[in-house]
Amino acid sequence: MALHVRGVLLPDDEVRDLWLVGDRVTFTPVPGAETVVDGGFVLPGLVDAHCHIGIARGGAPITSLDQARELAHIDRDAGVLAIRDAGSPYPYPELDDEPDLPRLARAGRHVAPPKRYLRDIGVEVDATDVAATVAAQARAGNGWVKLVGDWIDRGVGDLAPAWDADTLTAAVQAAHAAGVRAAVHTFSESAVEIMVRAGVDSVEHGTGLSLDLIDEMARRGTALIPTMINIATFGGIAEQARGKFPGYAEHMLALRDGFPEVVRAAYEAGVPIYVGTDAGGGIDHGLAAEEMLLLHEQAGMAPIDVLAAASWGARQWLGFPGLVEGGLADLTVYPEDPRRDLRVVRAPSRTILRGQVVR
Repeated sequence: MALHVRGVLLPDDEVRDLWLVGDRVTFTPVPGAETVVDGGFVLPGLVDAHCHIGIARGGAPITSLDQARELAHIDRDAGVLAIRDAGSPYPYPELDDEPDLPRLARAGRHVAPPKRYLRDIGVEVDATDVAATVAAQARAGNGWVKLVGDWIDRGVGDLAPAWDADTLTAAVQAAHAAGVRAAVHTFSESAVEIMVRAGVDSVEHGTGLSLDLIDEMARRGTALIPTMINIATFGGIAEQARGKFPGYAEHMLALRDGFPEVVRAAYEAGVPIYVGTDAGGGIDHGLAAEEMLLLHEQAGMAPIDVLAAASWGARQWLGFPGLVEGGLADLTVYPEDPRRDLRVVRAPSRTILRGQVVR
């Protein structure tokens, strides 16, 4: 049965009637449709653009599709109806079209340097094997590859690039040659500079960004997914490391403390910014609303721009059409205007995924 939705449609800011026929949106009236929304503010379904439903709480790989489903349901129930899984150690292409799960844009496994990333999460390879591994992981995902651009180097006691600049650049080129986009994990100043200039498609975290690099990202259209919830954990990481690696600990604290201004500068420069929580491992699922609030409260993003970063803008970036004629029938409804009080996004009053009411 077709569904009928009436409310203030954002970002259009006008009362509209939508009909959901199967998995698609139409503005042409459908006789006999069931009205499931009459009032409120209607957004295209939220997006978590940096999420890991393949990593269990604590950082271990999941071991079953049911575990992935459970984590995805937590996000869905918070209004997230599309996920970019930024690297999974467990393959789950069977879930791409599962009716009650968020839509999935997936990377394969992280491509990481040997013994310099989270245990059992990435494919760990030497420089000579990076390009071939990127090509293999491109086939394992459905449009993305995830590169580990830096991590602590215990030999120097601080963050350092995963490989040399030529290898990192070749990794981005290999992803593009395979027809996918490349996302890169970076905390340090040196690695993020290499990757932005290499043409990476999205910077994950990006704590080491400089003003010059921010301008370069804006020029190139390179996306930033700040994961501010993740960066807030740097204090705990620093304390654990301080005994053996005091320089690393101080570096992480400095990156954390300066990060709100980094994100603010990227926003003001016009860098595309999207909401991502880094859920999985050390970050709970279902926290997209909290990430949205941090972008507003700490980085100074206007509510309408935060909503775009979490909804229609992020969906367009990932290739999931919003609430347009023929678009996807995914939407969240809020009882009050989230542009006036962004805290409203914590509690959607109605959620519709793939044309079916799930909340």
